[in-house]
Amino acid sequence: MKKVILGLLALGLAIPAFTQDVKVEELSEVVIRPMNFKYLNAIDSREAAVPVRMLERMVASYDVTEAEFYREDFDFYTVSFFIPDGKIVAEYDADGKVIRTIEKFKDVALPDEVKTALLDRFPNWTVSKDVYRVTYTEDNGAKKIYKLLLVNGDKKMRVKVDNIGTFL
Repeated sequence: MKKVILGLLALGLAIPAFTQDVKVEELSEVVIRPMNFKYLNAIDSREAAVPVRMLERMVASYDVTEAEFYREDFDFYTVSFFIPDGKIVAEYDADGKVIRTIEKFKDVALPDEVKTALLDRFPNWTVSKDVYRVTYTEDNGAKKIYKLLLVNGDKKMRVKVDNIGTFL
């Protein structure tokens, strides 16, 4: 009885495999354009908050040469990217490469190095507000600064910290 059931099961699974028709389709041509890896490597946003990474990737993958305002005789193009948490103003050259950016994000998650530096230097203070600013230039790379408003009871203090926890 077991052999009959196993034989029917094997037969039931094997028959549909032979009845499938294989269709061969020709796919359209795909053009792969490299993103602005120099920009992405310079800003190195692996530990940045999700909205920051998302908007920076949009800047890197934006193709200014496909925009309706693109003209070959212009030297550079300034494009603004906005989300509720922040904005990036990026400048592209005529080939679509990122030349420089100005980035500003409010109330983003702080990286571990910044949190550790704050706890070591200001143990009883809490972060009330923070602004994350990045300035990128093709020649100098990225400069990242966190402007923080610290609160301890009635006391308030403003501090600036870079992305590795050094106070400025």
